[in-house]
Amino acid sequence: MFDLECENIIKRFGAFTAVDGVSLEIPSGSFFSILGPSGCGKTTLMRMIAGFETPNRGDIRLKGKSVVNTPPNKRNVKMVFQHLALFPMMNVGENIAYGLRCRGENKTEITAKVAAMLDRISMPGVQEKQISQLSGGQKQRIAIARCMVLNPDVLLLDEPLGALDLKLREHMKIELKQLQGRFDTTFLYITHDQSEALVMSDNVAVMNAGRFEQIGAPETLYHAPKTAFVAGFVGDSNRWNGIAMMADGDHARVVVADGLEMVVPIGGARPEVGGQVEVFVRPEAMQILAQDADISTAGMNTIEGTVDSLLFNGAASRVLVRTATGLLIEIVHRMDAGQVRVKPGDAVKVGWTHGAGLCFGEGG
Repeated sequence: MFDLECENIIKRFGAFTAVDGVSLEIPSGSFFSILGPSGCGKTTLMRMIAGFETPNRGDIRLKGKSVVNTPPNKRNVKMVFQHLALFPMMNVGENIAYGLRCRGENKTEITAKVAAMLDRISMPGVQEKQISQLSGGQKQRIAIARCMVLNPDVLLLDEPLGALDLKLREHMKIELKQLQGRFDTTFLYITHDQSEALVMSDNVAVMNAGRFEQIGAPETLYHAPKTAFVAGFVGDSNRWNGIAMMADGDHARVVVADGLEMVVPIGGARPEVGGQVEVFVRPEAMQILAQDADISTAGMNTIEGTVDSLLFNGAASRVLVRTATGLLIEIVHRMDAGQVRVKPGDAVKVGWTHGAGLCFGEGG
């Protein structure tokens, strides 16, 4: 059973097509994210699911039932906004109880449901607290509790972590995933932040210019992108334009703009020999080779350059290497983990295997 299905959804605003033939199926009890840059159509799609916009074409189904002609207040879908929209004049208990009161439930049932909901979000006994007394993370949980007390089929979250500071945002990623598992309710999460989507989601749809480029598990999108857009948008990559000199089996021999020749796997359709390609290589797939190391570089791409900068960030520290022709290469490199120690100005050799990276031809 799918909690939410969208079939060939199209939404136009005048001559502009905001959502162009989007389809998705979200299994019950899963965490599904739509990831894409600003203006790609993801919020418009969410507003159609919530009932605030009507598609020009296509169908939206909740629990198998079409809701295209159902008004927002009649759809069993609730929404958490980026700025939460909690009522400052009401205390915590009154905020959570608001929807139940609008339904006309009796006071005794409301009191019990509010208390039970606060227990489930690990904030028992805070009914009388004012919203202004809560931390940012606590406000997030109250906003979710206010929706979940109404037992929605799907909870929509429109970039709810965008207003938080970095440390709290990192903490809330984990907490949101745990809350979703605790409620076993389908969450549909909208974001432009790839780390949010990858960390929390069971499946992610990458959206670009009103269309879904690829839908899949986070590890699939990261390790096996089907298009150049997904390869460039999900995760960090060294990205170069080049010419395909040969395409043999699953690999192509490519020359990039500064004359560097490399062998990389083919990511999409086989590129035309002599045609333009885009090459993507993850920084963690590359390594700095010791100049005097007695290792074989067979099956590896190698290039020489000079250390431009060291970017310290603990386990995610990077080294930037610049080649003689100005090509800048980013490499994940932890000097405290037994790797080659380098400093700015050092001459180094960079290597990566022929199996690392992907190339996409024009239109890929």
